[in-house]
Amino acid sequence: MSATLDSLTTGVQVGSVLPLLTAVVQRPAWSAKHKKVVAVVAAVLAGVATVAATGGLPQFQHGIPTAATLLGVLGASQTSYDLLWKPSKLAPMIEAVTTNKPPHQAE
Repeated sequence: MSATLDSLTTGVQVGSVLPLLTAVVQRPAWSAKHKKVVAVVAAVLAGVATVAATGGLPQFQHGIPTAATLLGVLGASQTSYDLLWKPSKLAPMIEAVTTNKPPHQAE
């Protein structure tokens, strides 16, 4: 049970900062649907990496702890984005800063 809690706790921590990492890839001009797809794919990949890092490859044999960690990452990433990173304007600012601007738009 302790390994499950460790994996889930780590997953929530990863998910909490994941929107800032995802913002590096996303662009302000993308549709909300496109951004959501990128965020969900990133959360699934981060969840798989979290399970592998905390429990090793044998951890994937246990379906419920693996699913709980994946859902923990996804839930934490969406919640932290909606409640923290979006209202603080930090994630949108990262999107804007990392967007390639044509030379005539560069400051």
